[in-house]
Amino acid sequence: MKLADIKKIAVLGAGTMGPGIAQNYAMGGFEVSLYTRSTGTLDKAKIMLRSNLDTFVEEGLMSVAEAKDAQERISFTNVLSEAIKGAQFLQETVAEKPDIKTELFSEIDRSVPEDVIIVSNASSLNPFILVPENRLPNFATAHWYAPPQIIPLVEVAKGEKTSEETMETTINLLDKCGKIAVRLEKFVPGYIVNRIQILLNTEVFYLLDNGICTPEQLDLAVKASLMPRGLVLGLVQRFDFTGLDISANNIINASYKIPEIGKRPKALFDHVDKGELGVKTGKGFFDYSGRTPAEIAKKRDKMLFKVFSVAKDIMREKI
Repeated sequence: MKLADIKKIAVLGAGTMGPGIAQNYAMGGFEVSLYTRSTGTLDKAKIMLRSNLDTFVEEGLMSVAEAKDAQERISFTNVLSEAIKGAQFLQETVAEKPDIKTELFSEIDRSVPEDVIIVSNASSLNPFILVPENRLPNFATAHWYAPPQIIPLVEVAKGEKTSEETMETTINLLDKCGKIAVRLEKFVPGYIVNRIQILLNTEVFYLLDNGICTPEQLDLAVKASLMPRGLVLGLVQRFDFTGLDISANNIINASYKIPEIGKRPKALFDHVDKGELGVKTGKGFFDYSGRTPAEIAKKRDKMLFKVFSVAKDIMREKI
């Protein structure tokens, strides 16, 4: 399947990621069908999608007419056969449970031609072992990050039997939709960014549990150094500027001891035990009381737009 052959995309799953992913594909000019079994979830997805498009208009990234056109390219359904009928590209983003994904892949296998490309948003699960064998040449992962309508990154992982044409078409399609597709030559649970975030989480909770700093000061330190610097130097090129000899000596000297991975962090579970779950409950490490989750998300999105409007010209630039 070539990019020119793709006219319709089915996004299967309308929870946290589905509406934003569907919006991206629609903004790329494709007809999109968004599917979920739950009527309630689908109704929420419609509201979220309209709100997301409104935010793009408010930020001057789309005209009212362009937002209307994108919305009209998206249809909504609770019937899987309707969603996948006539689709050449299927984006799976259902719950991260093997039985649910396996059932969905089996239903797809019975219903669509073998040349249809299927990609999975699975994060920790290995979707390549859940797909019927005959589908593997036209199967890859396309792993998005929240909020998917704003975060540029999509990690595209190749399976042992994934064809090169499938990889090229998927990456070209994402590029057409304005995303930055990062290619992985093999699937690994967590991909690139989530694996790095797991290590960061270990240090975050070590610092908080031991009273070394507050959540506010920790975030301020990272925002004032690591994150903006990373936009220019990433995580690997910074070694060249530090000096590989200095980095090697730091490892040889072994003055740093990594905290225990997998330890139950008190700073986190104290909040969980109190029902303070973050934005959705109005309080977590930070206090969001007095605002709805939608209002908080809109503020976050507008701040992200500012960051990425500056960042987009830097991301691909080389020193």
